[in-house]
Amino acid sequence: MSIGEKARIEAHTAEWLARQERGSPRMLRLMAYVSLRLGRRVSRVPLYLIALYFFLFAPSARRYSRRYLGLVLGRPPTAAERYRHLLYFSTTIHDRVFLINELDAQFEISIEGTALMEAQLASGHGAFLMGSHMGSFEVVSTVGRRQPGLHVVMTMYEANARKINAILRAINPGAKADVIPLGRVDSMLNISERLERGSFVGVLGDRTLGDEPMQEVTVLGVRTKLPTGPMRTAAILGRSVIFMAGLYRGGNRYHVVFAPLADFSQTPAGTRAAAVAAAVDRYALLLDQYCRSDPYNWFNFFDFWPAESGKKAP
Repeated sequence: MSIGEKARIEAHTAEWLARQERGSPRMLRLMAYVSLRLGRRVSRVPLYLIALYFFLFAPSARRYSRRYLGLVLGRPPTAAERYRHLLYFSTTIHDRVFLINELDAQFEISIEGTALMEAQLASGHGAFLMGSHMGSFEVVSTVGRRQPGLHVVMTMYEANARKINAILRAINPGAKADVIPLGRVDSMLNISERLERGSFVGVLGDRTLGDEPMQEVTVLGVRTKLPTGPMRTAAILGRSVIFMAGLYRGGNRYHVVFAPLADFSQTPAGTRAAAVAAAVDRYALLLDQYCRSDPYNWFNFFDFWPAESGKKAP
């Protein structure tokens, strides 16, 4: 990696890491209180104003949303389409209140890939669940609660883990995220132990957290880069990797996807690098597929296609 490339990656990383999530625990508690008492239908009314606020006063998110929608739709998005993107994002956040409080009976949740997950559970071996900033992770967790033996633990850096736990406490004081902190000397050991117990380890693969190896891929016809670290970890530990997404489809409907990504259980060390590269390429293909099928679900409001590298694929 050249010095220039490294500087650009660090600049883009710093850009999204520096952004603080809007809102506060007090506001989240108020939202949860009102939502649980009024119910989902009535408490959804303010979402339209919230989405409008971000549409008008969040220029960075608006700019990146416009670029993404232009690529996935194949034309400049209309104002209504850009607003819908933000409304879907607001809706998945609002639905956290009900999903975290296990009030999921009011949602229609369809599942794709049930046989894959059942086979993995039957094997007794833990696996990685690799997601992205697409749709709702909480609805994926809901599916896990419905399936006996399916336990998911997330991996994230400590600052993000503290933020997630603060959100959970605000929405449901009794809730606590099961998280393996990254960046510690024992992180890999903790991940390995959970996998040995048959747990599924969740990780997001569409964003980098700093100076780490990247791989050039094509997403929506444009070249960009994805981190290889999560996939290399799965390869080192010799585990299967399953793609996951909880797609919001309007109204009270969600569609949960589980799709095979890679199986490193029989990968010799000498072929590991090539297997990781192929798996990252397949992850990019799945991102592309579900962005196109559910275009308003990818909430990656940052510069995923930096201008310097965002060239059309040959």
